[in-house]
Amino acid sequence: MTAITEDGVRLWASRSGEGDPLVLCHGGPGLWDMFGDMAAMLGDRASVIRWDQRGCGRSQRCAGPWTTDRFVADLDVVRRHFGLDRMTLFGHSWGAQLALSYTLAHPERVSTLIYVSGSGIVPASDWHAPYTDNLAARLGEDPERLARWRELPKRDPERALLQWTADFADHEHALEHARRMADPWFDINYECNKALNAETAGSWGTAVLRTACTSLDVPVLIIDGAEDIRPRSAVDSLEKALPRVRRVVLPKAGHLPWVEAPEGFRDELETVLGRTSRPGRR
Repeated sequence: MTAITEDGVRLWASRSGEGDPLVLCHGGPGLWDMFGDMAAMLGDRASVIRWDQRGCGRSQRCAGPWTTDRFVADLDVVRRHFGLDRMTLFGHSWGAQLALSYTLAHPERVSTLIYVSGSGIVPASDWHAPYTDNLAARLGEDPERLARWRELPKRDPERALLQWTADFADHEHALEHARRMADPWFDINYECNKALNAETAGSWGTAVLRTACTSLDVPVLIIDGAEDIRPRSAVDSLEKALPRVRRVVLPKAGHLPWVEAPEGFRDELETVLGRTSRPGRR
């Protein structure tokens, strides 16, 4: 399906499964939806809506604008395209930041926010240096992989794939998981990435943002993987600010906890999506 924004940009969108609407916001910035496995996992619990953000993946390449406000407006276009009054809103990594921004702007349209592997509301400078150290250490578990990653140009797809292996706690299967993330491959939108990261550097970590979070009257479920190389302490700031929040840390899982802890991840989402019987589960 295609949702058309007010400025004429075509956004790729997909709907599958049955149940109440669950809208997924992918990470990046500049990447694309990689939630095919998750949509299949949850298809008997929810009507799962996936979309590629502006200028990314299967959506129309465009000249921006690359701002959080524009992406929030695009997400609302997707909501209206599928005729939703309210939705459970799920965001992963950068998508968690986008989903939080949307919920702060439109709390009446979000029944629950599911915030996965985000970086909280502190400035990026608070967590980025430890993340960089952890990235090198995780890649260094395979010296050849680390050496290859360091020698490749920054925009080489192979370098991105090798970097993604560090997002998994299970070293043995990390390359397999990363290859699955990269299939299908779409060019990373580095212009989008640079602009939105620069915007975040100037606007995240402010007293205004924290105050907005303290007033948010929407239930929030925070899910982290215990082995995520992005310091989970950064998310403490968000947890402390939110008045209606529950936080879960899944052991032996990295940045994509639904991949490495699928049963625990699904169980947690079922607390939001509702439980009904299904074969093989009690």
